[in-house]
Amino acid sequence: MRNVQLFSTDTDDGVVSVVAKTGPGEHRTVKQIRVGNAPRGGVKFTAGGRGFVCNTSQNTISEIDAVALREVRRIEVGFAPRGLGIMPGEKYALVSNSGSDSISVVDLELNVELRQLEIGRDPRHMMITKDGKYAYVCIWGAGYVSKLDVSGLATGDVESVHEVTRIPVDVEAHPYSLNIDPSGARVFVANTQATYCTVIDVATDEVHQVDLGFIGGRAVAFSTDGKYALITVETVSRIYVIDVATLEVTRHIPVGPGPRGVVVDHTDFTVYCSNFARAFHRDVEGPDYGPNTLTMVDLKSAPLDRQEGEFTYEEIFVGFGPCSVTMFDLDSIPEQERQRRLDYVEA
Repeated sequence: MRNVQLFSTDTDDGVVSVVAKTGPGEHRTVKQIRVGNAPRGGVKFTAGGRGFVCNTSQNTISEIDAVALREVRRIEVGFAPRGLGIMPGEKYALVSNSGSDSISVVDLELNVELRQLEIGRDPRHMMITKDGKYAYVCIWGAGYVSKLDVSGLATGDVESVHEVTRIPVDVEAHPYSLNIDPSGARVFVANTQATYCTVIDVATDEVHQVDLGFIGGRAVAFSTDGKYALITVETVSRIYVIDVATLEVTRHIPVGPGPRGVVVDHTDFTVYCSNFARAFHRDVEGPDYGPNTLTMVDLKSAPLDRQEGEFTYEEIFVGFGPCSVTMFDLDSIPEQERQRRLDYVEA
């Protein structure tokens, strides 16, 4: 039996809903963890199960325990934090403050903000390269992706963090979130107000556009084999599939209303997206699902390389306003450590 949990960031409820997944099609909501006001972005986890999520209306990030399923503490950062990333080594986190136009560097051992770096107007979500050298941050209000050199954090040099370049998207495109493909070669950017996805070549910073036909890009994930990018498009309640090598759209997958966050379970080839729509208005094809849910799609049930066949779905209810979804595998933590943390809470 698997021991996987899905964490849905439910903005309107001020909670993180926890859904236990014990096998394919086996889901149950086990807890709603109260955090700060208007949590946004996916919960980002360390290997040991420390999870961090932004409280946009409270100017803090909450730490939650993936084992005990409770909030541990809140750390003050800048105004209106929207997204974060954890550095390799897990000593530092970066937080994008959309209201301060800044990036916070947070020490995860001392649990305190060390520095704020001024950046462009209204930064949103980010990703950090696996080698810990660079961070890519969507600058939603100014239409570009900021590339930061964060390599100095490997040796504790907090002051060395700086912007290397600004990679243009379009001032009216409003880049919202991004992800780096598994090979590390390309960055895929979801734009809320452009009908295309932006793709950045990591080696050259060259920019490409992939036409989606609709505005409303929100989040990016990748198929288990790394061959396809999966992009949620909120306005038409679909996930668009892009061939990573050719940058061609191969198909779209109808999902629940207003999809935003997306995550792939690479063990059983399923994808989950959070349906943010506050009311049900189904005017496009797709499953008859309501708002405040997660849609699970079995990626094995239809091909990704062509518009053929129908996918198998499941609807999972969570809290109000789910904007993001992430996963954590409890089996990655030794049983003895899990029990110690549970015993601590009960005491």
